[in-house]
Amino acid sequence: MPLSDDEIERYARHIVLPEVGGPGQNRLKQSSVLVIGAGGLGAPLLLYLAAAGVGRIGIVDHDHVSLSNLQRQVIHTTDRVGMAKTDSAARQIAALNPHVVVEQHATRLTPENALALMARYDIIADGCDNFPTRFMASDAAFFAKKTLVSAAVGQFDGQISTFKPHLTAPDGTPYPSYRCFVGELPPRGSFPACEEAGVLGALPGILGSLQAMEVIKELLGIGEGLAGRILMYDALWARFFETKLAWNPDNPLNGRNRVITELVRENYIDS
Repeated sequence: MPLSDDEIERYARHIVLPEVGGPGQNRLKQSSVLVIGAGGLGAPLLLYLAAAGVGRIGIVDHDHVSLSNLQRQVIHTTDRVGMAKTDSAARQIAALNPHVVVEQHATRLTPENALALMARYDIIADGCDNFPTRFMASDAAFFAKKTLVSAAVGQFDGQISTFKPHLTAPDGTPYPSYRCFVGELPPRGSFPACEEAGVLGALPGILGSLQAMEVIKELLGIGEGLAGRILMYDALWARFFETKLAWNPDNPLNGRNRVITELVRENYIDS
């Protein structure tokens, strides 16, 4: 489908990039992304995906906008307090780029709906705020054979990586999964929630923007992705760190002796 005159002008700064050009921009237009969470990470992620011209964006979030969200969740506005986050985000995206189709999934991601939701999109981006959902999203993306770009933040730090454990790395081993990185689901209370510990508002903006960049790179097939690497950011010291992430042959998802062979609710309940 050719770009319209309006789209050619809108995406002009993309089109002049040799790595993107008209074909790349059209590829973005024909692409689809499922974003899990329309909060601190999801807000900039959704805005930049929409601004970039990703043709179809799905949003999974069961929550409603609260006043305390607005310190960091910049896709929402004061007059939308009480509105479903999916609806609020869809309105902002429509105002930014009417060429983008937004599909609202005002629900939690669950073992029952995850595979059906992910099957409808090219790539998954996880910006949720809790470990059970993060583990579930990772496992579901593996079963759905979808690449997952996942980020998380603490009070003043965060990390991002791309997981594609359904594929094989250049060395012949599978790409690592999220379970190669974290291992087991941490017990409840091991990491305090945002409302308890706090978070500097600009921090998820940085990690969410990095997520958008990695999703766009994956869709376009340009640059070097983060599969097999973890990128960490320390906001207080303004430093980035990178570490390699190797496939763990003993991990229960895509290891040599797989234990997790389907999505079972009991696997995503923290103790």
